[in-house]
Amino acid sequence: MAPKWRELADRLAERIKNGEYAPGEQLPHIRTLVEAGEGSKATVHAAYKALEAEGLVTSSRGHGTRVRPQNPLKRIGIERYDKVKWRDGDEVAFVADRVASGRAYRRGEQTQTVSRIVAPPVVAAAHNLPAGSEVYARARLVKEGEQPTHTLTSYYRPEHVEGTRIVDPSPGPAGRGGGFRVLYDAGYEIDHMREEIFARAATPEEVKLLQLPFGEPVVELHRTAYTADGTVVEFAIGVHAASYFAWRYDFPVPDSAKGRQKDE
Repeated sequence: MAPKWRELADRLAERIKNGEYAPGEQLPHIRTLVEAGEGSKATVHAAYKALEAEGLVTSSRGHGTRVRPQNPLKRIGIERYDKVKWRDGDEVAFVADRVASGRAYRRGEQTQTVSRIVAPPVVAAAHNLPAGSEVYARARLVKEGEQPTHTLTSYYRPEHVEGTRIVDPSPGPAGRGGGFRVLYDAGYEIDHMREEIFARAATPEEVKLLQLPFGEPVVELHRTAYTADGTVVEFAIGVHAASYFAWRYDFPVPDSAKGRQKDE
């Protein structure tokens, strides 16, 4: 026989999944369920902790226990960087994700700080810079409404971005088309890029900044953007709350054998 807290957690989980408790809705206070005969304070508390560990709710001091949204943002892979979006239009990459997900975006949902720093080793290596070199770091925190979803810090060589809107810390993207458009206008057109992603445990600082529920991992992204001649013009590190994104990649399937046949 399952313990009482598990039985209560299962009943509440079923009510969440069938929509009786809607995304964002606050669950009853622990005292309310105790008075309704659902169990002791310890039983209800254990049930709520189980729901949080299962990713169904979030708990925070002053805000109670709320149902988590279960419709993650689509983090579209290749098409989010389509030049027609940022070179010819006004859709920076993360806004393209919002559009693909049928979600709205408000300017204040991206904030950033810009600073000139000594390049960390991973950044220096990506830009092929000697140790001790300085770079500009443009660190963004992106939210959906009031909920932080991810951070993204882009690192640039000073000679590529000095005097441009990339080093302007005003909220929102760096003008029409964002940073890629700024680089394009400065003569550095993005030709190809590499993305590497991996999951890991969140640091205490990330838990606080992204308001992560107990035990949620993060997905770390490393993005390197190149011009046609192979010059690295941006190296970025993103940290994403794992449950807020669904990653999607559509791309042609390579067939290198055809290339070899032509050469022969």
